Amino acid sequence: MLLSTLYIVGITAEAMTGALSAGRRNMDWFGVMLVASATAIGGGTVRDILLGHYPLGWVANPHYLVIVCVAGIVTTWLASWVARNHKLFVWLDSLGLIAFSIIGCRVGMDMGLSPLICVVSALVTGVFGGLLRDLICRQQPMVLHKELYASVAFLAGWVYWALITYGGQFGISENTATLSTLVLGFTFRMAAVKFSWRLPVFSFAEEEPKVLGKEGPRS
Repeated sequence: MLLSTLYIVGITAEAMTGALSAGRRNMDWFGVMLVASATAIGGGTVRDILLGHYPLGWVANPHYLVIVCVAGIVTTWLASWVARNHKLFVWLDSLGLIAFSIIGCRVGMDMGLSPLICVVSALVTGVFGGLLRDLICRQQPMVLHKELYASVAFLAGWVYWALITYGGQFGISENTATLSTLVLGFTFRMAAVKFSWRLPVFSFAEEEPKVLGKEGPRS
């Protein structure tokens, strides 16, 4: 129940931030709903397609699609308020990120997949919505350049997998594992935002080839 509630909160927040990106590109209402949907449920869709997990999450639960489309349209009326409360949406987005990661890992575990694939499933679920949003809106993918984001989803996936797999030996229930992952993941993400933690950046600028003059090389 907790995870389902956080999931709905997460997709609503993601849909609203996606709608803002669509507004910055002057899209019509269809574009707003498309970008909102891609941002909110795109990660889960990509995960299900990659893993062959059918039906897709929003196909089995069409009310999720309704929620994100409505959230996108509502944002067109509340855009200024959403933009002013950026910090609130960072918190909601962070909770959603961890919830998405847990759900992604859970899907992989229920399918009997290897630990690494379960964690990759968590990563894909957590970050691919944002990647799709940025690709559609033709902007630099933020999850690859800002504070730790994908890394948080990856870590949350491993924490959840470990607690579910080995926690039973120490009396840790599934609910406790879920709450523990949420707390640890959210704390880590907020610390990354506050202190601007990020992975080492690879920067490479290729030298421009020298162009010979029109007269050619001198002898």
